[in-house]
Amino acid sequence: MVILPPLKPGRITKVLKPYVLKMHFSNKYVSAQVIHEPTATIASAASSQEKALRSNMQSTGDSAAAAKIGKILGERLLVRDIPAVSVSLKREQRYHGKVKAVVDSLVATGVKLV
Repeated sequence: MVILPPLKPGRITKVLKPYVLKMHFSNKYVSAQVIHEPTATIASAASSQEKALRSNMQSTGDSAAAAKIGKILGERLLVRDIPAVSVSLKREQRYHGKVKAVVDSLVATGVKLV
């Protein structure tokens, strides 16, 4: 009789949480993207470096710009029929400031967090 080892948590999360939100912040710009983990492709993305968005923002690197990026990303996700995402934070990222602005505006548009 062969006893199989238990599934690793990485395999389970790829099935249960296929869409992951990843964010990158620099002193000048804010960018966020949602990645489909099983296929390793970008489902949707938004950045303050986009030419159409830069003209509407006063500053492209503050928390107001992060909130606008979260709102735009949420609208793009709903257009692509992606109702829920999970958030992946780097070790040094905490849930405040720009990170909180992106996530809160994403939730305000109607995207659920898993």
